[in-house]
Amino acid sequence: MKVDRATVQHIARLARITVSDDEAARFEGELSGIIEWVEQLEEVDTDGVEPMTRVVEMAMTQRDDEVNDGGIADDIVANAPEKADHFFVVPKVVE
Repeated sequence: MKVDRATVQHIARLARITVSDDEAARFEGELSGIIEWVEQLEEVDTDGVEPMTRVVEMAMTQRDDEVNDGGIADDIVANAPEKADHFFVVPKVVE
C-alpha cells in the first residue's frame, strides 16, 4: 500500500503535529515502507501458535486480594504542608 501526501497530512492532523511539505514527502516513503513490512508479517503462518507474553514460560505469581491501607498512611502524609488525620488538606476548589 502506498501512502500519499494527503494521508500523511491527515495523520499529522490527527497527531496534532505540523508537517511541512518537505517532511510530508519524506514521510510518504517511510510510512509506505512500514506498511509494506506489516503486510509481509501478515504472510507468516501463525496457525497453532499459542499467544505468549514473554520468551521464557513462567507462571504469574499471585497474591490474595485483600483490602488494606498499606500500613503507611502516616508516612504518606508526613511531608504534607497541612493534614487532618491521614488526609491531605487542600483549598476548596468547588463552591
